[in-house]
Amino acid sequence: MQKRNTQQRRQAIADWVNEHGHVQVDDLAAQFSTSEVTIRKDLTLLAEQGLLVRQFGGAAPLPAAEPPPKTTRTSLSRQKAAIGHCAASLLHNNARIIIDSGSTTASILPHLIDFSRLVVMTNSLNVANYLTQQDNEPTVLMTGGTWDPQSQSFQGHMAEKVTHAYSFDYAFIGASGIDVARGTTTFNELTGLTETMAKAAREVAVVAESSKFDHRMPNLELPWQSITYLITDSEIAPSVKQAISEQGVKVMIATPNGE
Repeated sequence: MQKRNTQQRRQAIADWVNEHGHVQVDDLAAQFSTSEVTIRKDLTLLAEQGLLVRQFGGAAPLPAAEPPPKTTRTSLSRQKAAIGHCAASLLHNNARIIIDSGSTTASILPHLIDFSRLVVMTNSLNVANYLTQQDNEPTVLMTGGTWDPQSQSFQGHMAEKVTHAYSFDYAFIGASGIDVARGTTTFNELTGLTETMAKAAREVAVVAESSKFDHRMPNLELPWQSITYLITDSEIAPSVKQAISEQGVKVMIATPNGE
């Protein structure tokens, strides 16, 4: 393969990984006619941008249900990657956590490798499959339940019953929309599993891009009283941040440079 500039090569690597699944560094080095050192740097950067997942010895596609974004849409990718990094700062070894399905909650996954003896419950097959391939070997619990093809996750009474039987340190939950006055919102009337996840955890962290404040939806999912942290990006308006903070929620601002 003929040499290409750095940006083109990185985009091609992201496309290759997301098309072919888990790949090794040495295979990518041969495919793109460059050194393994360069490939490792490329993979690290692409993982930080939320375009793939860095794994020991190589990389894998994003575990989210939606297709990975292209580098022409890296603004949102960087926001999600930063949110994931910020959310992981809450964790510690031996933590017991819930990770809800969704692309923003999945942004936490690359950072779990930094912790040992984790226990992770999820209702997402993609998240579970990713976790079982990690070298730190977290204990993975599945909610079970009824498969929902729209959200690519398990939902329903059985999932709620299983989740209710455990206790956790943190629940990381996404949001379809956010109402500054009320809490997280959704079009879906079936909010039971989200509520059960929140009740099963000592602290609840909602992870959501600031764009979700523009999404007005009729059904309240989690009231602010049930939420410990809101982890969002730096585009949140100061007035919105203040209003949510006054509800007793700790607002954490994630920045792409990690500051």
